[in-house]
Amino acid sequence: MEASVNEETPEAMAIGEMPTGENVPHERCPRQPLATERLDAEAVGEAVYDAIRQCAITLRPDFRKAVEAAREAAAPESREAGVLDHILENARIGATDGVPICQDTGMACVFVELGTDVHIDGSFEAAIHEGVRRGYTDGYLRKSIVADPLRRGNTGDNTPAAITVHLVDGDGCTITVAPKGFGSENMSRIQMLKPADGVEGFKKFVVDTVKLAGSNPCPPIVLGIGVGGSFDKVAYLAKKALLRPLDVPNPDPYYAQLEQELLTAINALGIGPQGFGGKTTCLGLAIEQMPTHVAGLPVAVNVSCHVTRRASAEL
Repeated sequence: MEASVNEETPEAMAIGEMPTGENVPHERCPRQPLATERLDAEAVGEAVYDAIRQCAITLRPDFRKAVEAAREAAAPESREAGVLDHILENARIGATDGVPICQDTGMACVFVELGTDVHIDGSFEAAIHEGVRRGYTDGYLRKSIVADPLRRGNTGDNTPAAITVHLVDGDGCTITVAPKGFGSENMSRIQMLKPADGVEGFKKFVVDTVKLAGSNPCPPIVLGIGVGGSFDKVAYLAKKALLRPLDVPNPDPYYAQLEQELLTAINALGIGPQGFGGKTTCLGLAIEQMPTHVAGLPVAVNVSCHVTRRASAEL
Protein backbone atom coordinates (compact mmCIF):
# COMPACT_ATOMS: atom_id res chain seq x y z
CA MET A 1 0.00 0.00 0.00
CA GLU A 2 1.39 3.35 -1.02
CA ALA A 3 1.91 5.96 1.65
CA SER A 4 -0.10 9.17 1.26
CA VAL A 5 1.60 12.58 1.49
CA ASN A 6 0.07 12.98 4.95
CA GLU A 7 1.92 10.01 6.37
CA GLU A 8 5.10 10.82 8.26
CA THR A 9 7.78 9.26 6.15
CA PRO A 10 11.06 10.80 5.06
CA GLU A 11 9.79 10.65 1.48
CA ALA A 12 6.75 12.77 2.39
CA MET A 13 8.88 15.66 3.69
CA ALA A 14 10.10 18.45 1.46
CA ILE A 15 13.82 18.94 1.22
CA GLY A 16 15.00 21.24 3.99
CA GLU A 17 11.76 20.86 5.97
CA MET A 18 12.26 19.95 9.62
CA PRO A 19 9.99 17.42 11.33
CA THR A 20 7.96 18.92 14.14
CA GLY A 21 5.85 17.90 17.14
CA GLU A 22 4.82 14.29 17.48
CA ASN A 23 6.46 13.47 14.16
CA VAL A 24 9.94 13.70 15.65
CA PRO A 25 11.31 10.31 16.70
CA HIS A 26 12.46 10.45 20.32
CA GLU A 27 15.80 8.94 19.52
CA ARG A 28 16.52 11.70 17.00
CA CYS A 29 15.58 14.64 19.25
CA PRO A 30 16.08 13.67 22.89
CA ARG A 31 14.89 16.10 25.51
CA GLN A 32 17.72 17.35 27.68
CA PRO A 33 16.95 18.57 31.21
CA LEU A 34 17.69 22.24 31.67
CA ALA A 35 20.61 22.92 34.01
CA THR A 36 19.26 25.54 36.40
CA GLU A 37 20.42 27.06 39.65
CA ARG A 38 17.53 27.82 41.97
CA LEU A 39 17.70 31.08 43.89
CA ASP A 40 15.32 31.98 46.67
CA ALA A 41 13.96 35.49 46.27
CA GLU A 42 14.31 35.97 50.03
CA ALA A 43 18.08 35.62 49.65
CA VAL A 44 17.97 38.43 47.10
CA GLY A 45 16.11 40.65 49.56
CA GLU A 46 18.60 39.88 52.33
CA ALA A 47 21.53 40.73 50.06
CA VAL A 48 19.95 44.08 49.17
CA TYR A 49 19.20 44.76 52.84
CA ASP A 50 22.81 44.11 53.88
CA ALA A 51 24.20 46.19 51.00
CA ILE A 52 21.97 49.17 51.85
CA ARG A 53 23.08 49.12 55.48
CA GLN A 54 26.76 48.71 54.58
CA CYS A 55 27.21 51.34 51.89
CA ALA A 56 25.27 54.02 53.80
CA ILE A 57 27.96 54.16 56.50
CA THR A 58 31.10 53.28 54.54
CA LEU A 59 33.32 55.33 52.26
CA ARG A 60 34.46 53.16 49.37
CA PRO A 61 38.16 52.14 49.70
CA ASP A 62 39.05 53.57 46.28
CA PHE A 63 37.41 56.85 47.25
CA ARG A 64 39.19 56.99 50.61
CA LYS A 65 42.49 56.45 48.81
CA ALA A 66 41.70 59.25 46.35
CA VAL A 67 40.69 61.68 49.13
CA GLU A 68 43.86 60.87 51.07
CA ALA A 69 45.96 61.53 47.95
CA ALA A 70 44.17 64.84 47.40
CA ARG A 71 44.78 65.82 51.03
CA GLU A 72 48.47 65.07 50.66
CA ALA A 73 48.67 67.27 47.57
CA ALA A 74 46.75 70.18 49.13
CA ALA A 75 48.57 73.21 50.45
CA PRO A 76 49.07 73.02 54.24
CA GLU A 77 46.56 75.03 56.30
CA SER A 78 44.48 75.73 53.18
CA ARG A 79 40.69 75.58 53.13
CA GLU A 80 41.04 72.71 50.66
CA ALA A 81 43.07 70.72 53.18
CA GLY A 82 40.55 71.51 55.92
CA VAL A 83 37.60 70.27 53.89
CA LEU A 84 39.41 67.06 52.94
CA ASP A 85 40.29 66.49 56.60
CA HIS A 86 36.60 66.82 57.48
CA ILE A 87 35.66 64.32 54.76
CA LEU A 88 38.09 61.76 56.16
CA GLU A 89 36.93 62.40 59.73
CA ASN A 90 33.32 62.07 58.63
CA ALA A 91 34.12 58.70 57.05
CA ARG A 92 35.80 57.54 60.25
CA ILE A 93 32.78 58.50 62.36
CA GLY A 94 30.39 56.79 59.94
CA ALA A 95 32.29 53.51 60.10
CA THR A 96 32.90 53.67 63.86
CA ASP A 97 29.45 54.78 64.99
CA GLY A 98 27.43 53.14 62.23
CA VAL A 99 25.83 56.37 61.03
CA PRO A 100 25.33 57.58 57.44
CA ILE A 101 28.25 59.42 55.85
CA CYS A 102 25.74 61.73 54.14
CA GLN A 103 22.28 62.88 55.21
CA ASP A 104 20.96 62.25 51.69
CA THR A 105 20.94 58.46 51.70
CA GLY A 106 19.77 58.46 48.11
CA MET A 107 17.51 56.65 45.72
CA ALA A 108 18.28 52.94 45.75
CA CYS A 109 19.67 52.08 42.32
CA VAL A 110 20.05 48.31 42.06
CA PHE A 111 22.02 46.66 39.27
CA VAL A 112 21.63 42.91 38.74
CA GLU A 113 23.71 40.59 36.58
CA LEU A 114 21.50 37.52 36.38
CA GLY A 115 22.67 34.24 34.86
CA THR A 116 20.36 32.74 32.26
CA ASP A 117 20.56 29.38 34.05
CA VAL A 118 19.13 30.82 37.28
CA HIS A 119 15.54 30.16 38.32
CA ILE A 120 14.11 32.56 40.91
CA ASP A 121 11.79 31.06 43.50
CA GLY A 122 9.44 33.89 44.41
CA SER A 123 9.03 37.46 43.22
CA PHE A 124 12.43 38.87 42.28
CA GLU A 125 11.52 42.56 42.13
CA ALA A 126 9.31 42.41 45.21
CA ALA A 127 12.24 40.94 47.15
CA ILE A 128 14.51 43.80 46.06
CA HIS A 129 11.95 46.41 47.09
CA GLU A 130 11.47 44.66 50.43
CA GLY A 131 15.23 44.65 51.03
CA VAL A 132 15.30 48.38 50.35
CA ARG A 133 12.31 49.04 52.61
CA ARG A 134 13.81 47.12 55.52
CA GLY A 135 17.30 48.50 54.97
CA TYR A 136 16.18 52.12 55.09
CA THR A 137 13.80 51.51 58.00
CA ASP A 138 16.12 49.48 60.22
CA GLY A 139 19.11 51.67 59.37
CA TYR A 140 17.21 54.87 60.23
CA LEU A 141 18.12 56.20 56.79
CA ARG A 142 16.32 59.17 55.29
CA LYS A 143 13.36 58.24 53.11
CA SER A 144 13.51 60.42 50.02
CA ILE A 145 11.27 58.80 47.40
CA VAL A 146 7.99 60.39 46.32
CA ALA A 147 5.22 58.31 44.77
CA ASP A 148 4.67 60.60 41.80
CA PRO A 149 7.11 63.08 40.21
CA LEU A 150 4.50 65.83 39.85
CA ARG A 151 1.95 65.16 42.59
CA ARG A 152 4.73 64.13 45.02
CA GLY A 153 3.83 62.37 48.31
CA ASN A 154 6.59 60.51 50.15
CA THR A 155 6.29 56.71 49.98
CA GLY A 156 7.60 56.52 53.54
CA ASP A 157 10.07 53.66 53.03
CA ASN A 158 12.34 54.79 50.16
CA THR A 159 10.75 52.38 47.71
CA PRO A 160 10.48 51.66 44.89
CA ALA A 161 14.08 51.00 43.93
CA ALA A 162 15.38 51.73 40.42
CA ILE A 163 16.21 48.24 39.16
CA THR A 164 18.34 47.39 36.13
CA VAL A 165 18.74 43.72 35.15
CA HIS A 166 21.41 42.51 32.74
CA LEU A 167 21.28 38.88 31.60
CA VAL A 168 24.61 37.05 31.46
CA ASP A 169 25.68 33.49 30.75
CA GLY A 170 25.92 31.04 33.62
CA ASP A 171 24.20 30.28 36.89
CA GLY A 172 25.28 33.20 39.05
CA CYS A 173 23.63 36.36 40.31
CA THR A 174 25.50 39.52 41.26
CA ILE A 175 23.60 42.35 42.90
CA THR A 176 25.10 45.83 43.19
CA VAL A 177 23.33 48.46 45.25
CA ALA A 178 24.30 52.07 44.52
CA PRO A 179 22.12 54.60 46.39
CA LYS A 180 22.28 57.95 44.57
CA GLY A 181 21.85 61.31 46.24
CA PHE A 182 20.16 64.03 44.22
CA GLY A 183 22.24 67.06 45.12
CA SER A 184 24.71 65.74 42.56
CA GLU A 185 22.18 63.86 40.41
CA ASN A 186 20.42 67.15 39.63
CA MET A 187 23.65 68.49 38.11
CA SER A 188 23.78 65.70 35.53
CA ARG A 189 23.25 66.45 31.84
CA ILE A 190 22.55 64.66 28.56
CA GLN A 191 23.05 66.01 25.05
CA MET A 192 22.56 64.65 21.55
CA LEU A 193 25.65 66.13 19.95
CA LYS A 194 26.24 66.10 16.21
CA PRO A 195 28.94 63.84 14.78
CA ALA A 196 30.71 66.97 13.53
CA ASP A 197 31.18 68.06 17.17
CA GLY A 198 33.68 65.21 17.49
CA VAL A 199 35.95 64.56 20.43
CA GLU A 200 36.48 68.26 21.14
CA GLY A 201 32.74 68.83 21.40
CA PHE A 202 32.51 65.80 23.65
CA LYS A 203 35.21 67.10 26.00
CA LYS A 204 33.72 70.60 26.04
CA PHE A 205 30.31 69.24 27.05
CA VAL A 206 31.82 67.30 29.95
CA VAL A 207 33.90 70.21 31.26
CA ASP A 208 31.01 72.66 30.83
CA THR A 209 28.80 70.33 32.88
CA VAL A 210 31.23 70.63 35.79
CA LYS A 211 31.48 74.41 35.36
CA LEU A 212 27.70 74.78 35.47
CA ALA A 213 27.47 72.55 38.53
CA GLY A 214 29.98 74.60 40.52
CA SER A 215 29.79 73.79 44.23
CA ASN A 216 26.23 72.37 44.07
CA PRO A 217 27.18 68.66 43.88
CA CYS A 218 29.41 68.91 46.98
CA PRO A 219 32.82 68.47 45.34
CA PRO A 220 35.17 66.76 45.14
CA ILE A 221 32.98 65.00 42.62
CA VAL A 222 33.12 61.82 40.57
CA LEU A 223 31.81 61.60 37.02
CA GLY A 224 30.23 58.73 35.14
CA ILE A 225 30.30 59.52 31.42
CA GLY A 226 28.40 57.70 28.70
CA VAL A 227 28.98 58.16 24.99
CA GLY A 228 27.22 56.41 22.12
CA GLY A 229 24.11 54.27 21.98
CA SER A 230 20.73 56.00 21.94
CA PHE A 231 19.10 58.70 24.07
CA ASP A 232 18.06 56.23 26.76
CA LYS A 233 21.09 53.97 26.55
CA VAL A 234 23.68 56.72 26.98
CA ALA A 235 22.16 57.69 30.33
CA TYR A 236 22.46 54.08 31.47
CA LEU A 237 26.11 54.02 30.36
CA ALA A 238 26.84 57.11 32.46
CA LYS A 239 25.22 55.57 35.54
CA LYS A 240 27.03 52.29 34.97
CA ALA A 241 30.36 54.13 34.71
CA LEU A 242 29.98 55.28 38.33
CA LEU A 243 30.23 51.66 39.45
CA ARG A 244 33.78 51.27 38.15
CA PRO A 245 36.53 51.68 40.80
CA LEU A 246 38.43 54.96 40.49
CA ASP A 247 41.75 53.16 40.03
CA VAL A 248 40.52 51.07 37.08
CA PRO A 249 40.87 52.87 33.72
CA ASN A 250 38.87 52.18 30.59
CA PRO A 251 40.30 49.03 28.94
CA ASP A 252 40.50 50.87 25.61
CA PRO A 253 43.73 52.98 25.64
CA TYR A 254 42.02 55.72 23.60
CA TYR A 255 39.32 56.22 26.22
CA ALA A 256 41.73 55.72 29.09
CA GLN A 257 43.73 58.66 27.73
CA LEU A 258 40.53 60.71 27.36
CA GLU A 259 39.72 60.02 31.01
CA GLN A 260 43.07 61.43 32.07
CA GLU A 261 42.75 64.48 29.83
CA LEU A 262 39.30 65.28 31.15
CA LEU A 263 40.35 64.81 34.78
CA THR A 264 43.23 67.24 34.29
CA ALA A 265 41.01 69.82 32.56
CA ILE A 266 38.32 69.60 35.25
CA ASN A 267 40.75 69.96 38.15
CA ALA A 268 42.28 72.97 36.39
CA LEU A 269 38.94 74.76 36.90
CA GLY A 270 39.94 75.38 40.52
CA ILE A 271 36.45 74.87 41.99
CA GLY A 272 37.95 72.70 44.72
CA PRO A 273 36.40 70.82 47.64
CA GLN A 274 32.98 72.26 48.54
CA GLY A 275 33.67 75.11 46.10
CA PHE A 276 36.33 76.74 48.31
CA GLY A 277 39.00 76.48 45.61
CA GLY A 278 41.92 74.12 45.26
CA LYS A 279 43.54 71.47 43.14
CA THR A 280 40.93 68.75 43.52
CA THR A 281 37.51 69.35 42.03
CA CYS A 282 37.14 65.81 40.72
CA LEU A 283 38.49 62.65 42.34
CA GLY A 284 38.10 60.59 39.19
CA LEU A 285 35.90 59.79 36.24
CA ALA A 286 35.02 56.84 34.04
CA ILE A 287 33.84 56.67 30.44
CA GLU A 288 31.62 53.89 29.10
CA GLN A 289 31.15 53.77 25.34
CA MET A 290 29.13 51.77 22.82
CA PRO A 291 28.31 51.90 19.07
CA THR A 292 25.82 54.51 17.92
CA HIS A 293 23.96 55.68 14.82
CA VAL A 294 25.96 57.30 12.03
CA ALA A 295 23.93 60.52 12.47
CA GLY A 296 24.39 60.87 16.22
CA LEU A 297 26.83 61.46 19.08
CA PRO A 298 24.89 61.01 22.35
CA VAL A 299 26.72 62.08 25.51
CA ALA A 300 25.59 61.87 29.14
CA VAL A 301 27.37 63.00 32.29
CA ASN A 302 26.18 61.59 35.60
CA VAL A 303 27.56 63.80 38.35
CA SER A 304 28.20 62.23 41.76
CA CYS A 305 29.87 63.29 44.99
CA HIS A 306 32.68 61.89 47.13
CA VAL A 307 30.27 59.55 48.95
CA THR A 308 29.29 57.73 45.77
CA ARG A 309 28.04 54.53 47.37
CA ARG A 310 28.27 50.96 46.11
CA ALA A 311 28.07 47.52 47.68
CA SER A 312 27.84 44.18 45.88
CA ALA A 313 26.88 40.62 46.71
CA GLU A 314 27.29 37.42 44.73
CA LEU A 315 24.55 34.84 45.22
